[in-house]
Amino acid sequence: MEFLLDPSIWAGLLTLIVLEIVLGIDNLVFIAILADKLPPKERDKARLIGLSLALLMRLGLLSLISWMVTLTRPLFSIGQFSFAGRDLILLAGGLFLLFKATMELHERLENHPHDSNGNKSYASFWAVVAQIVVLDAVFSLDAVITAVGMVNHLPVMMTAVVIAMGIMLLASKPLTNFVNAHPTVVVLCLSFLLMIGLSLVAEGFGFHIPKGYLYAAIGFSILIELFNQIARRNFIRHQSHRPMRERTAEAILRLMGGRRGGAASVEAGQSTVENPKLPQETFKDEERYMINGVLTLASRSIRSIMTPRGEISWVDATKPLDEIRMQLLDTPHSLFPVCRGELDEVIGIVRAKDLLVALEQGMNIHTFAASSPPLIVPETLDPINLLGVLRRAKGSFVLVTNEFGVVQGLVTPLDVLEAIAGEFPDEDETPDIVVDGDSWLAKGGTDLHSLQQRLDYFDLVKPGDNHASLAGLLIAQKGQLPLPGETIDMPPLHFMIVEATDYRIDLVRIIKDRPQDEEES
Repeated sequence: MEFLLDPSIWAGLLTLIVLEIVLGIDNLVFIAILADKLPPKERDKARLIGLSLALLMRLGLLSLISWMVTLTRPLFSIGQFSFAGRDLILLAGGLFLLFKATMELHERLENHPHDSNGNKSYASFWAVVAQIVVLDAVFSLDAVITAVGMVNHLPVMMTAVVIAMGIMLLASKPLTNFVNAHPTVVVLCLSFLLMIGLSLVAEGFGFHIPKGYLYAAIGFSILIELFNQIARRNFIRHQSHRPMRERTAEAILRLMGGRRGGAASVEAGQSTVENPKLPQETFKDEERYMINGVLTLASRSIRSIMTPRGEISWVDATKPLDEIRMQLLDTPHSLFPVCRGELDEVIGIVRAKDLLVALEQGMNIHTFAASSPPLIVPETLDPINLLGVLRRAKGSFVLVTNEFGVVQGLVTPLDVLEAIAGEFPDEDETPDIVVDGDSWLAKGGTDLHSLQQRLDYFDLVKPGDNHASLAGLLIAQKGQLPLPGETIDMPPLHFMIVEATDYRIDLVRIIKDRPQDEEES
């Protein structure tokens, strides 16, 4: 009872517990890194077994106090250096720490890939446990010698070691989870181990480095890393306020190589051919085009997707039947809006072959067309909701009208596909954009999104613009309808009007400035 009432014993016990925990922090750091090499279900078991064996080792060393004292007696000398058993253990442990920390740093900095099956290769369970025990043996030496030097009672030493090891055992899992969840912390911890290993080697040669210097350096580094983690957390919080779709689109565009200029793509392609060791691009040009089309579909307007009013082939029900029959046979389209005198007076949407059969059977064209009423959507509808309307159309198309009911164009499933994958011209159509030497020839009605993709230049479409075609862009830029021969400069693009009438732009030549480094080459 008198033993428990001695205040000096309690003070020594508390002080020793704190010192044992402090001296064991570096041990915990390395255990956290070693445990990550095991499968997740075996990590807790490895920590428990490793630290339990380490506890038994420390208690065994404490019970051999008389032998521990002999470790400080010189065994042999080399020149001016004399080596005791403790020095040899510190040298071996320091070199082992330097080797392991260097190998771990090399592995993480080189970012070694996983195996071909995509699975992480894990280390042997008992190999990791053995490394934990060996490392703890090195770190235990200082802890045990500290205990022997501070307290004279063996039960107090053992109690302090048991309590400290229990606290370390409880702290090992959250510390492991934190360290492995933050790659920069892992590198920082490995640098600590390098510093500790170097101090152990110096200690083995008799050069004593005060622990206060090491702990001050570690504390300062941890403070800087704390600032780094706070900045990273604030960045993630800021990113979370942005729409998920926007962040996903950015990530995929980054995987596709970003919005690079055409010359940069060419140079990258040339370097890949010249050096086959360079990694190939994740996406090919066609794939990048399609993914870009999908990601930008929701931000487009129906006007940029639809077939405009001036290009719609429609059947006038008031015309003679022979003229209607010739129109159906001469036009490659399979679906036609049947109208009463003008396009805005739509009766219905019919298939050409069905209408030809109806004409042969002498059916009334108005009655026949009225059995297939048109689907009409406003021009303000977004393309994502338009997809649902096209599904209800069951292979037909939908008409697009403005607020006054005037038909602006029509949209087919093929128009949506062209917005994603590029043009699929009909027999009576020519591509909107063709290459002509070092320039491009584009129709005035060319969709700006498609033009951006083709030119690999993504600053033509801006939020809030009311135009969706090349002609609309040039008229907005000029302030009036440009004349043939005029050039509108929008560096690095230059638009020369090739063909135009009094009310529209028909054909434009587009010239793109070449990057300076490409011109020099």
